Amino acid sequence: MSISGPNPSNLLTPVAVWSLTDPGHAQVTLSGAVNVYSLAGVWADIRSKQSLWLGQSSTQGHSLIFDASKVSSLDGSAFAFLIDLQAAQNKVGGQFDIQGLDPKYQPLLREFDPINNLFPVPAPKQKRSFVVSTGMAAQNLMDDARGLVTFTGHLSADLVWSIRNIRQVRWGDFVNAAVEAGISALPIVGLVAFLIGVILSFQAAIGMQQFGAVSFVGPLAALGIVREMGPLITAILLAGRSSAAFAAEIGTMTVNSEVDALVTGGLSPIRFLVVPRVLAGILVAPILTLFADIVSIFSSMLTMQIYGIPFINFYNGMLAAVDIEDVLSGLVKATLFGVVVSAMGCLRGMQTGTGAAAVGISATRAVVSSIVMIVLVDGIFAYISYRTGF
Repeated sequence: MSISGPNPSNLLTPVAVWSLTDPGHAQVTLSGAVNVYSLAGVWADIRSKQSLWLGQSSTQGHSLIFDASKVSSLDGSAFAFLIDLQAAQNKVGGQFDIQGLDPKYQPLLREFDPINNLFPVPAPKQKRSFVVSTGMAAQNLMDDARGLVTFTGHLSADLVWSIRNIRQVRWGDFVNAAVEAGISALPIVGLVAFLIGVILSFQAAIGMQQFGAVSFVGPLAALGIVREMGPLITAILLAGRSSAAFAAEIGTMTVNSEVDALVTGGLSPIRFLVVPRVLAGILVAPILTLFADIVSIFSSMLTMQIYGIPFINFYNGMLAAVDIEDVLSGLVKATLFGVVVSAMGCLRGMQTGTGAAAVGISATRAVVSSIVMIVLVDGIFAYISYRTGF
């Protein structure tokens, strides 16, 4: 049994010979079988001679000829040797020419195209004009609006289906989503609500103290918390916490083709994944809002102690200013916010693309879209309240 190795004849005659025609012109002559064995002893030697030659500052316009007319056979190492020499020439702006290469090796040479393919020149990126950028932004906005309308239609139909087919709803996912978005969010909601109550009371008291109306701070703060600040704080926290979690969870399933598997199996992804999470959002948003209202009003009551307002005065003023309709108005608004936040998180998760960063992008888009929709819904609700008095 024999193992192929270096040809003994190649050990006598080098397969590559460096020759210097004049200070500005050199030549590398190949001969015989050029392979990884025969090049092992001459590659480093020729490269060192080339580097020394190129380092001569007095020489201008270095020109190197690669003569392959005497080659009987060659392999990939020969092309690697050629690439190494050509890269050194191009680095200093020198010339490099190949002569005498057998035509049967030309396809392989074109496939490698040593410098152009392995060391491509970066193509300048064409800058879009303002008109093109505006048109693309408008097109993306229209596509996003179209997808939102389509998703809203499917979700509305499946929510009606869930009411008619209560037993077929995935209540296990509903409970898990409600616990994750509800009970787990109580600490952060309570902390932020407490701080908002303190800050709101302090800021209002500074202005009211100039007019001797500090006693009105409590009722006004309680009314603002119940109607606006409580639902808004809770919705924004849910957008940053639960909406991003829904988008990341469903986005990971989309990247792993699990959503496509549901479609292939004849299951509706919206009924299977979205409906339980939206129902959980509808349940937990009013509860968290009510909790935030209580904590904020309590912190406002503590803050007013600094200005000498007793608890009983704060309580009586709050009862006089806050009606049951105000509480219901805030809870209805919170319910709408819960639908918006959970639905936008699921929508962005369903729209997740491919790639390592796709899930993170979907989570970011879910938070941004949820906040935008919260502001939009809040504005519409404020106009309706103004017209109806609710």
